[in-house]
Amino acid sequence: MKVLIIEDERDVAEAIALSLRFQWPSCETVVAEDGVSGIDLSQKGSPDLILLDLRLPRMDGFEALRQIRRISLVPIVIVTARGDEMDKVRGLETGADDYVTKPFSHLELLARVKAVLRRAEMPPVGLDSASYDDGYLTVDYARHQVLVSGEAVYLTPTEYNLLYHLAKNAGYVVPHRILLAKVWGHEYEEETDYLRVYVRRLREKVERSPDNPEYLLTERGIGYKFRPKNRPE
Repeated sequence: MKVLIIEDERDVAEAIALSLRFQWPSCETVVAEDGVSGIDLSQKGSPDLILLDLRLPRMDGFEALRQIRRISLVPIVIVTARGDEMDKVRGLETGADDYVTKPFSHLELLARVKAVLRRAEMPPVGLDSASYDDGYLTVDYARHQVLVSGEAVYLTPTEYNLLYHLAKNAGYVVPHRILLAKVWGHEYEEETDYLRVYVRRLREKVERSPDNPEYLLTERGIGYKFRPKNRPE
């Protein structure tokens, strides 16, 4: 496994690299000390994972994340001292897979890294031969494929798993904690920000009007519900 650490504090980068190599002795780590170098190494080095600080010289972490996401779907974990909730949501919306706030325990960091890698590598859930199809939206459980108006829509593994669990429980409200446990893992059961961000991503990909959703409905304080249509339009 190859990990790119984009971090301007050398002692922090070295501590992270040591933790990774302790867990995975064959892990190769590369360090970039600013955002511009990080983007360059993300393209040239083909890392399996990126750990990204937000406070970086030459280019801040948000802009580096945005530029990396334009060309790559590599798993990215933000590791930063910026613990504000708005920064966390902004990071997830920009394309980060997870967010760890400094100071952190190395056990916590390793747990988050393992969870991100697991979600990136796991095959999509759903072995059913059936599918949901209303003429506009199709969720093919056997092929793990989503179509909108007959056109394939690309979903990340996490996005697909979230849509799958909602569609398979169509018409019923699925509580936040259950969705988080099924899609992210039990250690994420309190991370409702993740749900808000990923539901918004799904709405942008499958809804006619993301601001006025027909399928993915919010039940405030409870969870989310997939509302099926009765017949094809």
